[in-house]
Amino acid sequence: MKPGSKKVTEMSKSENAVSEVVDFVLILGIMLLAISIITLFGMPALTALQDNGHTENIKQSHIVLADNINKIVFGNTPSQSVELKMYGGGGVWVIGDSSINVTIQTWNSSNSSFESESFTRQLREIRSEFETTAISYENTGVWAKYDNQGVVIVKEPRFTFSDNIMIIPAATLLGTNGMSGEGLIRVVADGGSPSLFSYSNVSSVDIKIVSNYYEGWEKYLNESLGMHLVSKDDANKTILMRRDNFTENIDVYIKYSPITATIK
Repeated sequence: MKPGSKKVTEMSKSENAVSEVVDFVLILGIMLLAISIITLFGMPALTALQDNGHTENIKQSHIVLADNINKIVFGNTPSQSVELKMYGGGGVWVIGDSSINVTIQTWNSSNSSFESESFTRQLREIRSEFETTAISYENTGVWAKYDNQGVVIVKEPRFTFSDNIMIIPAATLLGTNGMSGEGLIRVVADGGSPSLFSYSNVSSVDIKIVSNYYEGWEKYLNESLGMHLVSKDDANKTILMRRDNFTENIDVYIKYSPITATIK
């Protein structure tokens, strides 16, 4: 062995060892950085994705709820029972002070003058809340209200206007109970004594809605019944809509349905 060769070999081994330590430290640093990025950005995204899934499930269950309760509203069944799921921090309640007022202007041919008649009923809602979102069944429709994002129509109400006949439902929800927490609950709806109010030779229809979802009601009544906005009161969550441009006078039917809703 040449003089100094042993020392060169030892130095080479030492450099290799240092290189392995440096590589390990680099790999460990990269792993820690990746874990930090996943924790910082991935977990909130995963949580948001999960919350969006819960919200979508609540929306779909309220569509089913609406389909079933509307059977009571239009006299197809006396009662219905629908299962809903609550998610952590949320709840379901029969709640609210929403209302509908319909003012009808008719032509009285016997004295050749216009006459006004008015119909007013409380509505209220079956509301599911999760995080900052409220999703409700109210007067045959389903509405979603997102925090700072306005109102979305999830399922359109059952107002109709065809062949010079306008049908306006007024479903009053009776009851005040509710539950919060997590798990399955059941909404039991029982119909009361319904009434049908009919008006002939109508030349003008005003619909006033007081509701947490008044902005959605404005959009719906404009697009579905061709009504225009007369006034809006944001402070009191109220809109007044009107239709008076009929080609000829129409018939209006208001289907009033009181329903007792119980959360179990």
